[in-house]
Amino acid sequence: MNIILLGAPGAGKGTQAKLIVEKYGIPQISTGDMLREAVEKGTELGKKAKVYMERGELVPDDIVIGIVKERLSEDDCKRGYILDGFPRTIKQAEALDEILLSMSSKIDAVINISVSEEEIIRRIVFRRVCRRCGAVYNLIYNPPKQGDICDRCGGELYQRDDDKEEVVRERLKAYKEQTQPLKDYYSKKGILYNIDGAKKIDEIFEDIQKILENLKD
Repeated sequence: MNIILLGAPGAGKGTQAKLIVEKYGIPQISTGDMLREAVEKGTELGKKAKVYMERGELVPDDIVIGIVKERLSEDDCKRGYILDGFPRTIKQAEALDEILLSMSSKIDAVINISVSEEEIIRRIVFRRVCRRCGAVYNLIYNPPKQGDICDRCGGELYQRDDDKEEVVRERLKAYKEQTQPLKDYYSKKGILYNIDGAKKIDEIFEDIQKILENLKD
């Protein structure tokens, strides 16, 4: 099954994608993770993407589409995949349709995780990440036991630049303006499913499983 996860930054797409991976054994394709890795490695692609990411703007389509096209051609995607963070715009959605058509494939379900803007702000701005092991905390919902020290490995916790409030609000603004229309795009195709992202993680996953099990029938 080929799935797209929609939702604003901080809606919980990454968390749900990992649960789907564990349950159904298909890979998660997160453009956000791939772009951040390129930035950290200092690749040519990463240098281009970094300028936009630091301003809280969407990375240009040509960069993102190139990454996704190569990824979908890999062997582990033959049984299905989860697209997390792509497409973000109608142009990207249309480009994805062309890519899949050339591969004699299609998207089976688009799952939209809906969360209020203020809840998203709380989730992202208070997020902290361990520099050593990558563990993620939230100072409100899942705080570390000792200040800015990781419970797991004792590493230093820090706030990513793109998690700062001014950047988050820019990201949400960009999402509303450019990504929101995707719901209409996929609704017209009859493959859009809306999920309440304010529920507990396991409850959200139960709702997603119901959708995916129906796809298998």
